[in-house]
Amino acid sequence: MIVADANLIAYLILPGERTEQAEAVLLRDPLWVVPALWASELRSVVSQYVRGGTLTLAQGAAAMERALALIGGREAPVDSRQVLELAQRSGCSTYDCEYVALASDLGVPLVTSDKAVLKAFPRVAVAPDEFVNRG
Repeated sequence: MIVADANLIAYLILPGERTEQAEAVLLRDPLWVVPALWASELRSVVSQYVRGGTLTLAQGAAAMERALALIGGREAPVDSRQVLELAQRSGCSTYDCEYVALASDLGVPLVTSDKAVLKAFPRVAVAPDEFVNRG
């Protein structure tokens, strides 16, 4: 089990240069867990693709459906105090700290490409390529 951030999910459902990397993470561990805010964050990413003309509205909606099928209701609550403390200590956004808090609570890695999160939380956060290549 891993905590997957919204960008990792986006890389998986929206074809691009990081799709293969996200697919490798999924093959290594297909059980992805997320905090409740993931869908809103992912909608924002998909909306940028639609506004930019990379996806049609129908394609964007279909991408969200694929993401919902992948996550399959594996959303978990996070403790607000813990999130606020993590954000205060690290300078990272509370959005990012929700993923960190969840991974910490579950004792599983947060797989993310977010450089600030990787730097601030090296015990919890791991880059996709590093996760795939773990022994």
